[in-house]
Amino acid sequence: MAEWQDLVVGDRMSVDQQFNERLQQSEFNSQEWGLIMTATEFEIETPEDPERARIVANTEKLPSIMPELENLQNAMGGMGGAPGGDQRGGKSGGGLFGSIKDALGLDGDGGGDDDRIEAAERLTQEYAEALQQHLEETGKWETVRERAAAGE
Repeated sequence: MAEWQDLVVGDRMSVDQQFNERLQQSEFNSQEWGLIMTATEFEIETPEDPERARIVANTEKLPSIMPELENLQNAMGGMGGAPGGDQRGGKSGGGLFGSIKDALGLDGDGGGDDDRIEAAERLTQEYAEALQQHLEETGKWETVRERAAAGE
């Protein structure tokens, strides 16, 4: 599967540039997005069927990066961070005590990571769709799909 991904490296760079505006409208800053992308693998679902084949984001590793994503967010805290301020919905009221409560899982909500994971999953799937659209527009999609179907 890595070979078809090698074919789209340049295309991903183009999509990255185009996707930057969408990223700025999201709850993630560029450092968080970079971390999310390292935990995301792109796959072609049903590559053998030209009508149903599509790029999907495999995000099963996202839960494992949530502590580091939280660290990035906390580090950005007073430095302007990502747009929208506290992107976890104000779980524990902030401050040192709130951070400790969050770290210990005593915030009473339990859904913060789940919400962030869902937001990351939605955004990575949007990226996958943008990548496929780009490949279709540049005439590369069939070649990429065929390589994936051949197991390359």
